[in-house]
Amino acid sequence: MKRFFSLSLLVLVFLFGCSKKGNEKFTAFSPEAFAYDLGDGWELNSTVRVKGFTQNEADKKFSASVSFSIDLVTPQGETKKGLFQGDEKKENNEKFSDLPLEAQIELDSTYKAGKYKVVYNIKDNLSGQTATIEKDFEISKD
Repeated sequence: MKRFFSLSLLVLVFLFGCSKKGNEKFTAFSPEAFAYDLGDGWELNSTVRVKGFTQNEADKKFSASVSFSIDLVTPQGETKKGLFQGDEKKENNEKFSDLPLEAQIELDSTYKAGKYKVVYNIKDNLSGQTATIEKDFEISKD
């Protein structure tokens, strides 16, 4: 009985040690978006974080590659596609837990006050996985 208990405990430790930690789903989280009045237009600042992307290891360094594009949905429901494109290629001595993605977009005076939505279309370039996340923000004359 003692041997069975020890063997069961060993199997459980092995299973938990080999859990899905390395197979985390590619996910975007913590989106932020806000616009500053520039007088003759707006500056949209937006960030999001991603996790679960594939990382290559070579020569004791980890590398990751994520690309993204941003669409903007206007208060009238019109979608402006590909307003911004970005690439994040990072290298580090330690494995990444997540990566920040950032965008600054100048919006001219044709963008009027109202509620907008920023849409991140994100791709893990090493695995081909994709993720999408949205964040509402408001342009207002205060």
